[in-house]
Amino acid sequence: MELKLRDEFIKLGQALKAAGLVDSGLDAKIVIQDGLVQVNGEVDTRRGRKLYDGDVVEFDGDTIHIVG
Repeated sequence: MELKLRDEFIKLGQALKAAGLVDSGLDAKIVIQDGLVQVNGEVDTRRGRKLYDGDVVEFDGDTIHIVG
């Protein structure tokens, strides 16, 4: 799925929520801190990680392509 940026970047937790992969910011925080989310093929445990055009997020079998 593609997630279109409204600004220069979106934070990882916000991206998961915007894509409908988690129900709340708290859920996003938990799955990110538990190491269940990958950004560009590597586990990232920073909920505030800034995502830019071209970044790819993977979680629970779903892939989000960040589009500028």
